[in-house]
Amino acid sequence: MEVIPSVEEGERLIPADGEAAAPVKAGMPQASRDALLIGAGWVGTGLAMSMAELPFKFLLKDRLHLDADATAGFMAIVNIPIYIKPLAGMLSDSLPIFGTRRRHYLILSLLIGGLLWGVLGIVPRSFQSLLITYLALNAVLVMTSTVLGGLMVEVGKRDGTTGKLSAQRLGIVRIVGLVGGPLGGFMVKQAFVITTLMAGALHLALVPVFWMFLREPRAHQAPGEALREIGRQARALFASRTLWSAAGLVVLVIAAPGFTTPLLYHQTNVLKFTPQFIGLLHAITAVFGMLAALLYSFICRRFNLRTLLALSIVVHAGLTLLYLFYRTPESAMVITAIEAMTLVFALLPLYDLAARATPHGSEALGYSLMMSVWNFTFNMSDVAGSKLYSKFGLTFNELIWVNAGTTALVLIAVPFLPAVLMNRRDGDPDPSVSH
Repeated sequence: MEVIPSVEEGERLIPADGEAAAPVKAGMPQASRDALLIGAGWVGTGLAMSMAELPFKFLLKDRLHLDADATAGFMAIVNIPIYIKPLAGMLSDSLPIFGTRRRHYLILSLLIGGLLWGVLGIVPRSFQSLLITYLALNAVLVMTSTVLGGLMVEVGKRDGTTGKLSAQRLGIVRIVGLVGGPLGGFMVKQAFVITTLMAGALHLALVPVFWMFLREPRAHQAPGEALREIGRQARALFASRTLWSAAGLVVLVIAAPGFTTPLLYHQTNVLKFTPQFIGLLHAITAVFGMLAALLYSFICRRFNLRTLLALSIVVHAGLTLLYLFYRTPESAMVITAIEAMTLVFALLPLYDLAARATPHGSEALGYSLMMSVWNFTFNMSDVAGSKLYSKFGLTFNELIWVNAGTTALVLIAVPFLPAVLMNRRDGDPDPSVSH
């Protein structure tokens, strides 16, 4: 699939449905143009979520007076659409709308998502109203991220750059956190509707970008063909041993009782950090996570995935113990920087593994399955950690020991992962793709 076809100097792109597109600079390699377009999608949607994260959690904590356990439970419920993300992938892969599998799904989901961000800012401040609205918003955001992920995998497998594009994605997440983290800390003190309007505007701004620049061949589908394609993809999905092996490893890595929500409550209730300082910590996470993603984009071409995964688990589990010394603003900044780098090095091999394990022709479906497994396990681990912290009386330090120890146990599974996925470096030919 060509995202943006090559053009000569002075030519204009004419999208499939006839509207004129802006000229594209001649000479830029297609892979670079594709990466820029996909990156623009991650920037806009990621910045919206990064900016709104702290204001929304403080709304739950201070306005609704939820404890860590209840907040983690709320987030687990509103993330239900993420757990069934493969349905969105199946739709995008198998059921074109207006003749495209990616373009119109992205345009419509960005448009509706932008409007729903605005609705979230004006609904009554009650548990039920916020739950229903955020649930609807997340359903639309899931479609956007699923289609972007499918596009990313398709381009990455075509060009042998799954590791590089995975690093780009996580690097962008950290870059937008550099802006979104401090901005979110500042917006905690502002009216919540201002935050949601800004988040919605970011989504709406992407609509003309994909309208003008995302090109793909028109998909012609006879009646009943979509159902047959869905059946084919389902069979391929369930028959893919490599994909399920990768999904199993994701579960093992992420299943350790998490401390994402307990950390926020520890920061505010015990250490008395302000929302602005917590926003600064998010910015530090962004800077050092971005550096780690940049390093990984070079390292992944020198070492195979098995080596990278094993080393990242060892380093991440060991350095998580630094949170035992998380006591002052100064120590918080240092530990946050170190943890940001080790976490990126732990996540990127898993993202790369997810892209490699996705069956050809089912890019959005396979990748969305991996991300669903990822998000479900992450949210359940946060619920488990929050319950241990709030209901069973584990101290924050005890939770750190439990997390580090259970993460390290994953090393047992690494030698058993399929060689076809694990023994290649980024840039090596993918045997599942014909060139």
